[in-house]
Amino acid sequence: MIKKVVIAAAGQGTRMLNLSKDKPKHLISVNGRPFLSYLFDSLFLAGYKDIILVTGYMQEAMDNFKKDYTAPNKGKIKIEIVNQSDCPNLKGKYGTACPLMCLNNKVKDQFLYIYGDNLFSVEDLKAMNVDDEFCYVAGVKQERPEKYGVLVENSDGLLEKIVEKPKEFVGNLVNAGLYKFTSKVFEKIPMIEKSLRGEYEITDAVSLLAKDRKVKIKELKDCWYDFGSPEDIEKVSKFLNENNKGK
Repeated sequence: MIKKVVIAAAGQGTRMLNLSKDKPKHLISVNGRPFLSYLFDSLFLAGYKDIILVTGYMQEAMDNFKKDYTAPNKGKIKIEIVNQSDCPNLKGKYGTACPLMCLNNKVKDQFLYIYGDNLFSVEDLKAMNVDDEFCYVAGVKQERPEKYGVLVENSDGLLEKIVEKPKEFVGNLVNAGLYKFTSKVFEKIPMIEKSLRGEYEITDAVSLLAKDRKVKIKELKDCWYDFGSPEDIEKVSKFLNENNKGK
């Protein structure tokens, strides 16, 4: 059973406007608790109890979060913080692949990779715990798939490619930013180059793995909340209250 999770939480979150000026967006309060605490709760309840939290912006706030966080039911959870800003090989580099670039062999087995501003259900997180030789990317159906990266499956049920913001319809199952990786991902990361927006994208590593026929798609059954803008606070709060997680 997979226990380890790498959480990417290095950014400030400028779309949160003034709310992220004195704290990372991952620590903005929802129903009296930092948003990140709900992600930690869900991961713990899904069986993942070994977390590497990759940080950067306002490191001290993340250190305090680690010190104050208590797992549900007084459970035990291991949290290791890696400051992305301290990684010499990342100087001048940005993007969703960067957190994995600075782990320096800290992860040798299978693990989940998740963005710290996303929230998923316990059951969907459990479903990503697949102990096999494949990598997995989580997908969720959207009515407006052209706003996202769309997952395209081949005839064998494997990921063929990810089409970013397609101008023509290629499917409605979009990338939810939740991955299960094997150590093979670390072979592909050094091969990726800057994207058109000047960043190193984890999806480029996934695409290289897909060419090797090593990626499957796992469709989410419950929910996916992206905590990116001020209006998302109310959405997440409503979800938590409806599911009795708002305390």
